[in-house]
Amino acid sequence: MKPITPILLLLLASATALAEDTTLTDAERIVERANLAAYYAGADGRSEVRMIITDGQGRQQRRQFTVLRRDVDDAGDQQFLVVFSQPADVRGTVFLVDKHIDRDDDRWLYLPGLDLVKRISAGDKRTSFVGAHYFYEDVSGRRPGDDVHRLVDTTDEFYVLEHAPRDAASVEFAAYTTWIDRATFLPMKIEYRNASGNVYRRVEVFEVETIDGHPTVTKSRVSDLAGGGKTDMQFRYIAYDIGIPADVFTERSLRNPPREWLERPAD
Repeated sequence: MKPITPILLLLLASATALAEDTTLTDAERIVERANLAAYYAGADGRSEVRMIITDGQGRQQRRQFTVLRRDVDDAGDQQFLVVFSQPADVRGTVFLVDKHIDRDDDRWLYLPGLDLVKRISAGDKRTSFVGAHYFYEDVSGRRPGDDVHRLVDTTDEFYVLEHAPRDAASVEFAAYTTWIDRATFLPMKIEYRNASGNVYRRVEVFEVETIDGHPTVTKSRVSDLAGGGKTDMQFRYIAYDIGIPADVFTERSLRNPPREWLERPAD
C-alpha cells in the first residue's frame, strides 16, 4: 500500500472540516439530530437528578431521583424507569415509561403510600410531574412527529426553530421556539407560547459536560413565567452504555426497583 502523502492528508482534513462546518437548512433534519443528542446518547444510560421546586411565593421543595434509560431501537422506542429516593414523603415513588414512536406512550406511576399503580393517560402527559414545573412528557421527550417544524434563523451558535402542534387540542401550548446548539445539537432553550402569543413557559440549559463521549446536560431549569415558579435540576453520576437489561423496565420494577442499577457507581 502506498503511503499517504502530505498533500492528500491536507485534502482529507479540508474535506472533513468542510463536512463538519456544513450549515443545515432542513428543519426536519435539525430536529432529528437534536432528538438524538438529547435522548439517545449511548444505548442506555443512568443519571441521578436533584430537583429544587420553587413556587411563586418563593417556597421550595426538593426531590432526588434516579433515571434509568434503555433504547429498544436506535432512534426508536425507548424505556425509562424513574425511582425517587428523597424526601421521605416521595421515597419509593416509581415512574415507568414505554416510549413509542408510532403511538401514545405507556406510562405508569407507583405510589408507595397507597401501594397503588396508576396508569398515566395520554391526556395527562403535559401535566406536572410530582409537583414540579417539569411535565410527564419531559421525562422521555416529545415525539418529533407530533409537531410541524420550521427553521426561522441560523446564528453563529444556534439553529432557531418554530414548532406548531399537529393536534392543537392535545396540548396546552399554541407554538414553541427552540434554540439548538450548532456544535452539539442539544436544545439549549425552549419557549412555549399560548394562543395570545405570550411566552408562558421556558426551559433553559445552564451547563453541558461531555460524558463518555456524549455532550450531556448537567444543569437546567424550567420556569413558569405566568405563575412565577421554577424547577432547577442538576444531573449527576451520569453513565452511558452500562448494559441495563430489558427486565429492569417492567411493571415488576414499580414495586421492586432494581437496587443494583440504582446505586451510585464506585469512585
